[in-house]
Amino acid sequence: MYLVLFISLVFNALANVAIKAGMKGYTGGINLGLISYVIKNPTIIIGLFLFGLAFIGYSFVLSKIQLSIAYPIMTGAGFLFVSVFSLILFNESFNLLKILGILFIFIGIVFLSR
Repeated sequence: MYLVLFISLVFNALANVAIKAGMKGYTGGINLGLISYVIKNPTIIIGLFLFGLAFIGYSFVLSKIQLSIAYPIMTGAGFLFVSVFSLILFNESFNLLKILGILFIFIGIVFLSR
């Protein structure tokens, strides 16, 4: 069951990365142009598809694992993956405070999953 949770959180993280990558070129506001941009952008469509796969997997996991265990794992580990992908792909900051925060989240996940 934890394998399905892991795959779901990877899909969720990749979905966020794909949507971020797809939106890098958008300079407009929240209007019909945004809708047009989103539905015509294959990277964003892939991100939405990955969100769908993550939702299906996570929904299945929730039928088998306690929410109080699954949710912290999904969000905490997802934060770790998104942070690493953001550093590598988008050159986003990764400082000592962020590293310590991720470490504390990971420790919390270990405690909660026991």
